[in-house]
Amino acid sequence: MKVVILAGGLGTRLGEITAVKPKPMVEIGGRPVLWHVMKTYAHYGFTEFVIALGYKSAAIKDYFINYRYRANGLKVSLKSGNIEVSDGYCEDWTVHLLDTGVDTMTGGRIKLAAEYIGNEPFMLTYGDGVSDIDIAKTLYFHRAHGKLATVTAVRPPSRFGGITVKGDFVTRFAEKPNAGEGWINGGFFILEPAVASYIQGSTTMFEREPLEQLAKEGQLAAWQHGGFWQCMDTLNDMRRLEQLWVANQAPWKVW
Repeated sequence: MKVVILAGGLGTRLGEITAVKPKPMVEIGGRPVLWHVMKTYAHYGFTEFVIALGYKSAAIKDYFINYRYRANGLKVSLKSGNIEVSDGYCEDWTVHLLDTGVDTMTGGRIKLAAEYIGNEPFMLTYGDGVSDIDIAKTLYFHRAHGKLATVTAVRPPSRFGGITVKGDFVTRFAEKPNAGEGWINGGFFILEPAVASYIQGSTTMFEREPLEQLAKEGQLAAWQHGGFWQCMDTLNDMRRLEQLWVANQAPWKVW
């Protein structure tokens, strides 16, 4: 099963940092947060990724094009220009870099990725959120309930999209409520191909009409994750994640 990662947003809350690089490329422990997300999926055996690009897509393309060179020692012949890569460890991943447009909303990016993948289910998450989620258990849950979509519900601050859960299903989805606690959208979705039909086009926010409609129809299951989850939305978030990593206390490091 392929993993779609949304990596095209502007990331304006990180200020000057995202003026020079896209948010998924902001580093934790010397590695882009996008890499941390991918390592979580790879730990559970999911190593084929479709990265939905937008803002400053060239930075992400350059990172993966040169990944093998960055990960290993090199022997460079200045005269011929030949480059030999020393033997060493490198992740065995397949990465599809899909240009989905700078101004495209999350729904539009997902629709384009779904069309690219074809008629098969896929995983989906954001390129800036890390977690100690058990991907294998999430997939088992999704298949057991037989719904069109599963969202991972987590419990961070209320500034994120609110989820009302009854049993194993979402009964209401409201993006960014003004107040309140409870479950919120933590990403780490599993989607059936039919979900693409709920997305009108490039201007559709996935977190609004599509998820709201799926919830109304009883087609949105909620995997309730009570463990660690943190997005890198602000400078404070970035500093907290870096501190956890440096202290060797990063809960999301399941690999």
